[in-house]
Amino acid sequence: MTRALDEINVFDHELLDDPYPLYERLRTTAPVHRVADTNFYLVSRWDLVAEATARAADFSSNLTGVLVRQSDGSAAVFDMDGGGQAIHVLATGDDPTHMVHRKAVLPALVAKRIRALETTIVATADGLWEEGFRDGRIEWMSALADRLPMTLVARLIGLPDEDIPQLVAWGYTSTELLGGVVTTERLGVAVAAAAELAGYLHEQLTNVRTDPGDNLLGDLAKACAAGDLTAEVAVLILIQLVGAGGESTAGLIGNAARLLAADQALQHRLRADPDLIVPFLEETLRVESPFRAHHRHVIADTTLGDVTLPAGSHLLLLWAAANRDSAVFPDPDVVRLDRPTTRNHLAFGKGIRFCVGATLARLEAKIALRTLLSGTESFGIDTEPDAAQWLPSIFVRRHRRLSLNADRDGLFRYRA
Repeated sequence: MTRALDEINVFDHELLDDPYPLYERLRTTAPVHRVADTNFYLVSRWDLVAEATARAADFSSNLTGVLVRQSDGSAAVFDMDGGGQAIHVLATGDDPTHMVHRKAVLPALVAKRIRALETTIVATADGLWEEGFRDGRIEWMSALADRLPMTLVARLIGLPDEDIPQLVAWGYTSTELLGGVVTTERLGVAVAAAAELAGYLHEQLTNVRTDPGDNLLGDLAKACAAGDLTAEVAVLILIQLVGAGGESTAGLIGNAARLLAADQALQHRLRADPDLIVPFLEETLRVESPFRAHHRHVIADTTLGDVTLPAGSHLLLLWAAANRDSAVFPDPDVVRLDRPTTRNHLAFGKGIRFCVGATLARLEAKIALRTLLSGTESFGIDTEPDAAQWLPSIFVRRHRRLSLNADRDGLFRYRA
């Protein structure tokens, strides 16, 4: 017998691994659904998610609370606002603050600078592949998907290459709280990681103040010197870029490899016509959105989809559910490379909050996939136990592990 939605535990392991049947039920029966015993509402239908993103006056981007699992498995709300004392920056800031922060980071992410990085991305992907591919196998996440994005984030910010492994660890650990599935012990670890990352980035920012370089650290140092930003805000912006910039692209690169590993015919099509990698990545973003959801804070009593929302409550805008809405995407669970609405998905947000790093993420993912496809004749998920493991999270859709096997170690050279 199908359980009532109010009885469903959003932290159930099976739902975290495969949330899409639940998302379908939510879209069709309760597109704005309150999580039992909390003031959190799940928004799952494409039109309602899009509407909420457009109603900034009603729904703030400030991250004021997150869902967390209690010891008995039920959901509770963890305060992130500190009684109104928290500083909200960039993606979690509202205008005009959001736009000020966005303009501060955009110079490092303009198309010209990203194009200049393409050679670096190719060389990095090449080196990571050769280092990680051994005896017909590669653990795709730790070898390439996790490291390539953070390498580029570090280069854009102006951080040393030797610090990349530590940045990956800090970035992933500090964002665990957003995923909800965090024990009391891990909560302390996550808070400590965030503090250590903040201290590290503050030191890096301080070091470049007298001689700002041509990178994001330099841009932010100049903004601080001009009085446009405080050092505290600059560090918080950097923390967000390290966390989100690595997490989302790693999710995309891993999810794309997983889809291809399960479909030899699709692999063959992409090898025969590499131009199809671009629409394939858009479909990957749609069917396996790297961020499952983002938060909104309800500013005043209002409604959404005929549901009354009290002031102070919270929304989880379920990008991953909206992106499989059949009202917008026919055959929503199918990867279709000829889909006319390719970029209608919400994986990178919508409107003025469209992800500032989307262009870079797409380029990194394209190069990573061409590296994988060119380096093999075919590949699949390894037969070893737990070869493919999803990270348990209500916030991100990323593999903790993805072990692939292939029938040859091919020679390859990427060409744009």
